[in-house]
Amino acid sequence: MCGIVGAVAARPVAEILLEGLRRLEYRGYDSAGMALIADKDIHRLRRAGKVSALADALSTEPLRGHTGIAHTRWATHGKPNEVNAHPHMSGEQLAVVHNGIIENYEPIKAQLIEQGYVFASETDTEVVAHLLDQAIKSGMSLKQAVQNTVSQLEGAFALGVIHKDFPDLLVAARKGSPLVIGVGMGEYFIASDQLALLPVTDRFMFLEDGDIALLTQDQVEIVDKYGQDVQRSISVYEHGISAVDKGEFKHFMLKEIYEQPDVMAQVLEGRIANGHVLEQAFGVDAKHVFDQVKQVQIVACGTSYHAGMVAKYWFEELIGLPCMVEVASEFRYRSVVIREGTLLITLSQSGETADTLAALRDVKSQILASLSICNVPGSSLVRESDLCLMTNAGPEIGVASTKAFTSQLVALLLTCLVIGCRHGLTSEQEKQIVTDLQNLPTLTRTILDLDEPVKAMAEAFAEKHHALFLGRGALYPIALEGALKLKEISYIHAEGYPAGELKHGPLALVDKDMPVVTVAPNNEMLDKLKANLQEVRARGGELFVFAGCEQTLKSEEGMQVIALPACSKLMEPIVYTLPLQLLSYHVAVLKGTDVDQPRNLAKSVTVE
Repeated sequence: MCGIVGAVAARPVAEILLEGLRRLEYRGYDSAGMALIADKDIHRLRRAGKVSALADALSTEPLRGHTGIAHTRWATHGKPNEVNAHPHMSGEQLAVVHNGIIENYEPIKAQLIEQGYVFASETDTEVVAHLLDQAIKSGMSLKQAVQNTVSQLEGAFALGVIHKDFPDLLVAARKGSPLVIGVGMGEYFIASDQLALLPVTDRFMFLEDGDIALLTQDQVEIVDKYGQDVQRSISVYEHGISAVDKGEFKHFMLKEIYEQPDVMAQVLEGRIANGHVLEQAFGVDAKHVFDQVKQVQIVACGTSYHAGMVAKYWFEELIGLPCMVEVASEFRYRSVVIREGTLLITLSQSGETADTLAALRDVKSQILASLSICNVPGSSLVRESDLCLMTNAGPEIGVASTKAFTSQLVALLLTCLVIGCRHGLTSEQEKQIVTDLQNLPTLTRTILDLDEPVKAMAEAFAEKHHALFLGRGALYPIALEGALKLKEISYIHAEGYPAGELKHGPLALVDKDMPVVTVAPNNEMLDKLKANLQEVRARGGELFVFAGCEQTLKSEEGMQVIALPACSKLMEPIVYTLPLQLLSYHVAVLKGTDVDQPRNLAKSVTVE
C-alpha cells in the first residue's frame, strides 16, 4: 500500500522522485517524504497529507542530490503524521524507506533502546534504521549491514537505503513486498510499482524474495537470499504511458469503466481459436494439471472474492465440478481440508495481495497445483504459481476496481471452459460460449451508452445514507460488488443480499429512505425476484432496477427501471456489473468525494 521510489543518477533526482510519488498516489497513503545525499550530508523533508503538500514544501526548501529515496506512507504503526512519515533516519548517517510490516519490531526495539538508541517515531520502520547503523558502526559495509539487518527481520518488507558515507550507492532489499529496479542510461531506479518510473524508463528488473540490490550510476549488483550473486532479466513495459493518463475523462475510475469492452477483448486475445480455449495459454504444464483436476478452491480478497463467487456458479452449474470460494484472510488462518485433485485458483489485480499470497504459500504442498489470475506479469503471485492467466487489463489506477473485476470474470470463464472439456462440456457448448465471449465487447459498449439514464438515476442517492442491493443466483455476487463500489467511493453504507433473504432480516430496514437496487436479468429466477420486489414496494421502499429488455418491468411510481440488452445467462454477471459501476461513480461525483482515492483505502493491499 505504501509507495517507494529511489534513484541514483548523474543528474539531480528530486523531481524524478516527486513525480514517482505522484504516480503512486493511487495506492493509498497519508504522508509523504524524501531524503537525498548532498554535500556529504543527508537532507530530508516530510509532510503529512498529500504529495502536493510535499511538493509545496520542496518549492520553498528545495533538496539537491543525485542519490535519494522517497516514500508515501499508509499508516500501520503510529499515527499518520510528519513524525511517523518516511524516510526514517538513524542519527544523521543514513535514511530508510520501507513498505510492509516488521512483525518482530517490538523485541528489536527494546534491545536497541537498552543499547542507547533513541526512537523518534512510533513506527516499526525505525528499528531498521538503527539496526543498520549498529551494523555499520561494528565495521560492516553497507551491503553487509543490509544483509545482517534483513536476517533479523520477520514479516514482509521492501527497503530502500542510503548512507551519507556512500553518496553514490542506493541499496534495496525485498522480502514479501514488491520492488522493481528501473534501468536507465547511466542511472538506476527502484520503485514499488513500474508506473512510478515510466517517465524515466520502460525497462525493469523484478527482484525475487530475499534479493538485495546495490545500485550505482553504472551498474546493479544483486545477491539472492543465499548470498550468491545473481542476474535478473530485464523486461520491457508493455503498456504505453497514455495508460496512466486520464485523457478526456474526469476521473481514472470513469476512464477504466469505459475501457472494459477493449479489456475484455484483450483477455480473449491469443487464448481462443476455432471456437475453443487454448489450454497452452495457462502455462506449459496446463494439460497435465487440468487432466487431474477434481475440484477447485478459489481464494481472493475484496472485489476479487466476488469474482470468485460468480465462478462458483459457473464451475458447478456448467460443468458439475465442486468449487469452494473463501476470503483469503480467513482461509489462511484456519485448518483447511484439501481434497485430492484440488486446483487452487488465486485472484488478485496486483499479484501482491498479502493474504492471498500467504494462502497460496500455506497450502502449496497440499494441492494438485495453483493457478493465478492476475494483471501484473512480474508479481509474486504469478511467479509463485504453477500456472497463470494474465488478464491484460492494463494499469488500473482508481482504487475502486472496475476493469480488473470484469477481466477476472472473463478469465475465470475461460478457465471453466478449459477444465470443463474434461467434465462433460461438449465442443458445441464450448463454441457457443466462446462466441458469446467474443460478442461481449460490442454488447458492453451498448451498456455504456446507458450512462445518461444511470446518471439521472444517481440523483436519487445524493442525500441517502444507506442502500440495499439485491440479486439472485450468479447475480447475488454482483449485488455484493455493486454495494461494495457504492460504499467505497460515495461513503454510503450499502449491503448486498441474495433477494430470497429479504424476509430473514433486511426487510426490517426497508422504507422510503432506503433505496433498493436490484439486478434482474430475464432468467429462470425472474419470477422469484419479482416477488421480492413486491415485498419491497409493500413496505414503501424505492426500487432501482436493472432489468432485461425482454421483461414487462416498467418504470412507475416507486420504481425506476433501466432496461439492458439481452444476453446469455453466462454473460449476465459481466453485463450487469457495468451499470452498477456507473451508478456508484455518478453518486460519488454528486456527493463530491475523492472518486479515485477514497479515504482509508489503498489499491494494493500488501500487508495484512
